[in-house]
Amino acid sequence: MSRSILSFGALVPALLLSGCALGPQHPTTTIATPPTPVEQTIAPLAGAAQTVRPGAMLDAQWWTAFGSPALDALVAQSLKSNNSLAAAEATLTQAQELAKAASGARAPQIDLRYTGERDNTSDTLANQLQDGNKYLYSLHTAQLNVSYPLDLFGGLKSQARSARAQAEVAAHRLDAARTMVLANLVTAVIQHASLQAQLDAATTSVQNGQAILKLLERRRDLGDIGDADVAAQQTALATVEGLIPALSRAVGQQRTIIAMAIGIAPGSPLPTLPTLADLTLPADLPVALPSDLVARRPDVAAAEAQMRGAGADVGAAIAARLPMVQLTAAVGGAAENFGDMFKGGNPFWQLLGSLTQPLFHGKQLVHQQKAAEAALEAAKANYRQAALQAFGEVSDALTGLTTDGRALDAAARASEAADRNLRYTQTQLKLGGVGTLTLLNASNSAAQASSQLVQARAARLIDTVALFQAVGGGVTTN
Repeated sequence: MSRSILSFGALVPALLLSGCALGPQHPTTTIATPPTPVEQTIAPLAGAAQTVRPGAMLDAQWWTAFGSPALDALVAQSLKSNNSLAAAEATLTQAQELAKAASGARAPQIDLRYTGERDNTSDTLANQLQDGNKYLYSLHTAQLNVSYPLDLFGGLKSQARSARAQAEVAAHRLDAARTMVLANLVTAVIQHASLQAQLDAATTSVQNGQAILKLLERRRDLGDIGDADVAAQQTALATVEGLIPALSRAVGQQRTIIAMAIGIAPGSPLPTLPTLADLTLPADLPVALPSDLVARRPDVAAAEAQMRGAGADVGAAIAARLPMVQLTAAVGGAAENFGDMFKGGNPFWQLLGSLTQPLFHGKQLVHQQKAAEAALEAAKANYRQAALQAFGEVSDALTGLTTDGRALDAAARASEAADRNLRYTQTQLKLGGVGTLTLLNASNSAAQASSQLVQARAARLIDTVALFQAVGGGVTTN
């Protein structure tokens, strides 16, 4: 027993000088990592080739790889005016200031206090003035207070570490917000271009259908065909016309998304939006190695910082159950006249030291420590899940890009064959060799194949954006 007391007594001076920190300082957990990706080239016959480059770094301005000045301008405006990013930046500033405030709690606290009072003392009570016959008087007091918490077991230090970790979380979440906002913006621009191309194709199909309808009506007037053939073409025309409202609505929805992303009111005129032809498919696809991905993804980095903050919270909960030492000093003066406060006999000083050892709190502190430990375990699980989510998104993006190439080739073959068949059918119709039902089927097939080809081209662009986002986005705070 005496040896333990002596050991503690030898430890106290070191604690007074430095202040230890309890709890896990650098909590870690094991992450299941996938196989390292291999370099491969995705080279569909109907489109440009893309090469997957494991270990390559993604350019921080990855959107420039699409080769569209109009897209670059939209991104620049979004970075400047997006409200979600403005909120994330303000949250980061708040977290940083709170971290500084938590660090300041460990420093000595110095306060200057002045009080002025006017008293009328009862003549039956003792008088604190030298003149015992004076009961109505003024009293001026000036006092300097200094307090210093001796953070023996690092409770305040752990709280400061937790606050700094939360500031790191906010910084990484800002990076993640930038990546998400820009990825959503670029995706919306590509979707808009795809839908606009489909809308243009549908409008052209309607115009062609109207021309064919007029041709059939003339042939009906000449007695070559009956009303059934005209009605069939009218049905086909109405079917294509029915696609236009849905496509127009979808285009409007993407314009709304773009407007909100760049910080302007939906329905307002938008800057120039690129078409599919204006967008270049990036040839290089940088893919981070699993270890780099864990360090580079802002959401994974935020989860790691959250885990460190939870470890610091455990240390603070442990320290709350241990002795707390507070040193307090006060110096000042008191006098009837303001200018006499520090004359002989009026100054005073006081030096206090207090030690508080929690004894019984209804197990409140014990349960708070257990809650902090459970929060740490949850933070570890969230960190592992964030890493797995990152690995999964990269894998899905690579799989999507590979299948997109095959889908593009199939859509290109189908579109070419459908267009060729439609031209043949239109020529035969003019010569009277086929009926309107054959033309109807050919027109529908050509329109559907054309739409699928546009969607297949857009899918490669969209999945490229998804891969860039999955590997971390490249956008960092300034």
